Amino acid sequence: MNEKQKKPFYKKWWFIAIVVVVLIAAIGGGGEDDTDNSVQKTEQTANVENETSEGQGEKTEEPVEESSEDAQKDIPKEYQSALKKADAYANSMYMSKAGLYDQLTSEHGENFSKEAAQYAVDNIEADWKENALQKAITYQDDMAMSPDAIYDQLISENGEQFTEEEASYAIDNLPK
Repeated sequence: MNEKQKKPFYKKWWFIAIVVVVLIAAIGGGGEDDTDNSVQKTEQTANVENETSEGQGEKTEEPVEESSEDAQKDIPKEYQSALKKADAYANSMYMSKAGLYDQLTSEHGENFSKEAAQYAVDNIEADWKENALQKAITYQDDMAMSPDAIYDQLISENGEQFTEEEASYAIDNLPK
């Protein structure tokens, strides 16, 4: 008999549709607020340093904002855009480094150049082990998967593409 084999859930049309909707929602929610906050934090740090210097008799005013702007001027706009998208994917959707790179370079994803995507992956601030754990918790809670199945999904080339170390961390720290 020729029985039709079932596709894994992550290859079914409805799962892909859900992922696309979540991606669009995450990207749409990532506005300018994040960059404004980092500039404000940088300015606050500079103010604290200036106040400390004032107490020592000298007042120094460092153009902290200008130096970060100068640094950004040297970075191509495409690289800056890739980094911004990478932040949304890595820190909202808990993607792996490899998954993030693939999403940024995919013609069905963001279609950035390989160089821009690599820049973003190299410069993103993300905790990859924590991302693996958050993905594992999602699989455990939403899809009722076993720890072994979650591990396989986390390290799968067709799945999340986390490293074995990151996946092991995730499995070891799953809520009981």
